[in-house]
Parts: sequence; structure tokens; C-alpha cells
Amino acid sequence: MTEQQHATDTPFGSDSVGIVSPQTLHFDQPLMLACGRELPEHDIVYETYGELNAARSNAILICHALSGHHHAAGYHSADDRKPGWWDSCIGPGKPIDTRKFFVLSINNIGGCHGSTGPATLNPATGKPWGPDFPPLRCRDWVESQRLMMAHFGIEQWAAVIGGSLGGMQAMRWSLEYPDALRHCVVIASAMKLSAQNIAFNEIARNAICSDPAFHGGRYLEHGTSPKQGLAQARMIGHITYLSEDGMKEKFGRDLKAGDLKLGASGPVEFQVESYLRHQGERFAGSFDANTYLLMTKALDYYDLAREYDDDPVAAFSHAKCSFMVISFTSDWRFAPDRSREIVNALVAADKPVSYAEIEANHGHDAFLIPIPRYIAVFGAYMSRVGEGL
Repeated sequence: MTEQQHATDTPFGSDSVGIVSPQTLHFDQPLMLACGRELPEHDIVYETYGELNAARSNAILICHALSGHHHAAGYHSADDRKPGWWDSCIGPGKPIDTRKFFVLSINNIGGCHGSTGPATLNPATGKPWGPDFPPLRCRDWVESQRLMMAHFGIEQWAAVIGGSLGGMQAMRWSLEYPDALRHCVVIASAMKLSAQNIAFNEIARNAICSDPAFHGGRYLEHGTSPKQGLAQARMIGHITYLSEDGMKEKFGRDLKAGDLKLGASGPVEFQVESYLRHQGERFAGSFDANTYLLMTKALDYYDLAREYDDDPVAAFSHAKCSFMVISFTSDWRFAPDRSREIVNALVAADKPVSYAEIEANHGHDAFLIPIPRYIAVFGAYMSRVGEGL
């Protein structure tokens, strides 16, 4: 069973899911949120890859990170040169093998790629939700994902998988609905943010809110967008996703323009400056500022063990699935120590867990990159997930 079109003959290679078409699902029933408010209705944009088997036992849920969305694999047209954000891991013969698994990737509520969020219309006012959109928690995304699960008639996920903020959602699934998943794969994530992480998020939010075009979050009503502030926020965030060694290897002190010699005329620009500016401008042209504020606040609020007297062992005692936890040596935003805290709590709670720390100099972004050791470890675990099918 699939609700999207796949091309039978594509130029993208035998390990690609080919051409995929996003779908939109509308839910009329109100969705009660953790903040005590409710969404009277909402839309979810999603993509699927692979086929759901007769027993509906081979379904994988992909939970996206802060700036992620539903387009995780494949291409949107034959002329499309840029695949989905996790194309290296989803497809025939890849770790999440679409010859075995039915993969569901969605754009969470609060997002800005078609799902109901701050940029969509508030049915009560006929205007964009803007800053009036309710604050969200990870558990709200889990509740919305459960509605998707019911739509496809899936009683239990073969695995719930996510990196970064997606890993937080996966862990929340394991506690809120322990019978609803057999495996939980947590990549480059943490049980809660450090004070340093929260500080970086606040600096990024301040850059957005200080933009004169922000208008208290009602910029769409003014026909504008705080692109300068959003670009600065992305530049700040992007630095934290990289590592010092990775930036040194990629840019060093190479110049994009100008000359550092004494007496040289003209402005001097380093390669890394040009790169960050390009990343910021590109992001500001495609992402919604209110969504960025919403998502970073959800990150800040996340604390897996808060309701369990701050005891992660007590929290994980409710889980019934097996876990795979992966970290990367150069990731200082979600450092390996944070992953080891997850693993130690799972071991103390007597839960089956596998752990791998991958040598990589790509920083937090490593979970998006096809590092051979990472792909091999991830693929080996997913083969185990597939054995039960």
C-alpha cells in the first residue's frame, strides 16, 4: 500500500526511491496540545517510500529535526538534482531499505512546508496564525503522528527513527506508547538540552525578533518577512552544527575575495564568511521565522525525565522496545556524552540497547552525511529490525 507515485524508470540509480509526490492529509478532529490549547483541525504533508506489507508490520516512522520536513528521500521531478534530506539512508539497499520497509516521513505540525503551522490560516480569524499559533512540545508531534499511524492502519511501528530533535521524538514515543513500536533509533540526540544549547537558541531567536520586519511575528500581515534576522539565526545555528576540524578542513583561512597583504585595496572576505552568508540567505528564503521560534522553543522545553522526578532510569522503565543509539565524536552540540547518558539510563533500566560512537569531523551534521562506518552500523541494526518481518 502506498499513497504516492513512484517513477518506474528514473535516472537516479537503482538505490534511489525515484520520483516521489508529497501528499496532504486533513484531520477534522481537534488535537489537544500539551499547553492546554487545541488545534480545531490540521493538515499534515507527508511522503511514503516502499510498500506496506499485508500484516502492516514493516512500517518505519521518520521524525525530522529542527529545520527538516517530509521530503526525506527521492526526487520531486526528473529534473530535480537535489534529493531528500536523508536520501543517503533511505532507499533500496540502504540502511532503511525500502525493499523491506514502508517508510512514512511527515512534516510536523508547526512546520512551514505545507503542514498546519504559523504561516497557515487560522480558521477562527481567516488570517495567518503567526505568533498566535499554540506552543508545541514533542508529545504534540507524537499525538499527531499517532493519527497518521491510524490512517494507515498500522498497529505497531517496526521502528521510530530520528536524528537530533527527531531522536527526541523517537524517545518520547517509547515512553508515551511503549506497545506501539518494536525499535527506537536515536541519532545525535539528548534527553534534554544543555544550558549552552538553550543559550545558542535564544541568541538565534533574538536575531529574528530584533529584525524591524518582524512586526511582533505578524510580518505576513504586513507583506514582509524578517529575512535578515532569520539569516543571522541560521548562521548562528549552522556554526554549532559544524566542528572546528571540519571547518578548518573545508575552509581554513582561504579567501573568497581581496588580499591580506599590507597596502592591498578592496574588501577582504574569507571563504567561511561567504559560505555562512549563502547558507543564511538560502534558509531565509525558504523557512518561516515563527516556525523557527516555535521549533527552537520545543527543543528547549524537552526534558525526557521531567515527569519522572528527573530520573531517566524511571522514565525508560516504561519502554518495551529495543534501542539503537548513535553519536559522533566531533558533535559538540549533542555530544557523545549526551548519548552515553541515554545508554547508561537504558542499561540501568534493563532495556536492550546497542550503542555506536562514530569517528567523524562533520560535527552535528554528521548524522546527515553518508560516513561509511555510520552507514555500516546503522544498516546492520536495521537488518536486525527487518529480520522480525
